Amino acid sequence: MHPLILYTTSGCHLCEHAEAILEAGGHVFQPKDIADDLDLMERYGVRIPVVRDGAGRELGWPFDGTQLEAFLSGVSP
Repeated sequence: MHPLILYTTSGCHLCEHAEAILEAGGHVFQPKDIADDLDLMERYGVRIPVVRDGAGRELGWPFDGTQLEAFLSGVSP
């Protein structure tokens, strides 16, 4: 299984909520702070939190646990 990446930054309350959704679903993920990378800041600065899977697909906020599970299973909304 490919690891999930959660694009985030410190002080982002929506990112904290997304992290809680991932944890509640038992998903292993790596948080990636966009503030550490100018390219990521430009790409995700107004979109975070964003979950990226190992295939490069992205799920942007807002999402809940059901939407996350559908995304991860490849089901279209």
